[in-house]
Amino acid sequence: MIPLTNRSVRTATCNSLLALAGALGGMAASAWAQDTETSLRRAIAWQVALENVGFSPGLIDGNPGRKTKIATWEFQRVKGLPKTGELDKATAEALKVDPDGALMLYTVESADLKEVDPVPHSWLAKSKKNLLGYSDLEEALAEKCHCTRRLLQRLNPNKKLSSLKPGDKCIGPVVASSARLPQATQLEVNLNDKIIRVIDRDKQLAGLFHCSIAASKAKLPSGNAKVEFIATDPEYTFDPKMWPEVTEKITSKLTIPPGPRNPVGRCWIQLTLPGVGMHGSPNPEMIGKTGSHGCFRLTNWDALRLAKMVGAGTPVKFVDTPSEAAQKNP
Repeated sequence: MIPLTNRSVRTATCNSLLALAGALGGMAASAWAQDTETSLRRAIAWQVALENVGFSPGLIDGNPGRKTKIATWEFQRVKGLPKTGELDKATAEALKVDPDGALMLYTVESADLKEVDPVPHSWLAKSKKNLLGYSDLEEALAEKCHCTRRLLQRLNPNKKLSSLKPGDKCIGPVVASSARLPQATQLEVNLNDKIIRVIDRDKQLAGLFHCSIAASKAKLPSGNAKVEFIATDPEYTFDPKMWPEVTEKITSKLTIPPGPRNPVGRCWIQLTLPGVGMHGSPNPEMIGKTGSHGCFRLTNWDALRLAKMVGAGTPVKFVDTPSEAAQKNP
């Protein structure tokens, strides 16, 4: 991963947008692209900066929405800034937003291609695989860059990302470092906000991650729990009794292999509640919605980052009252 220089990031991104604007013609196209390029870089930089400080903006998409604004609002609250949810000057300075340093030039490696292995629809077929990998290289690169496929396509309009080979390069957002992460003394899971908040030893908010929750209110936990253990790249036990919507005739439990598209993704954080955990997801763009079977889904990268902030015995508190951040940013 090579951060692009100020000049090269402007040139590369602007050239990408100029290609999109070509149909407009002449000076109008150039002016449009320059304005759009500035806006896009600023939006990506905003989301990258939030991720860097542990306040997840959701998937980086260059189009800040509710998740980004909630994370910004909470960051402003912690820093004692006016709570707007918007990227004003003071917030940009506190976050160290850098539009010229928000993109990187990524070189495709052979290891990236080894993780491409489309997942079959059948659960029985899944159980016979060695790895549940990405559907194509573009999906793998989007996850590596913590962004949507659409943004990756927008940044690389003249490239067929799924056809890249080792040594080929593409542009993507700079991803957050996992170094020097604060340790959690408690997790607060807000079922209304669909957010996991990390509380540090000073009882301050030190991290924020968006999650998906159970579709059935009867499966939502309450009260308190603790982290029991953590597993990375876990296998998954498919129990047909827990998946009534599956029409495939399966009469016994199946062991599903690990991989980025395993049902629980790259990481499993077991709680002291039977069968309930916080984990990664094979569908990162669905995070923030209801639909799980009782667990708390995060993007794979957020689940792995959260796992480094907790340990066995970390308390977990469940609440269902809307936070002020969520009320101000509906």
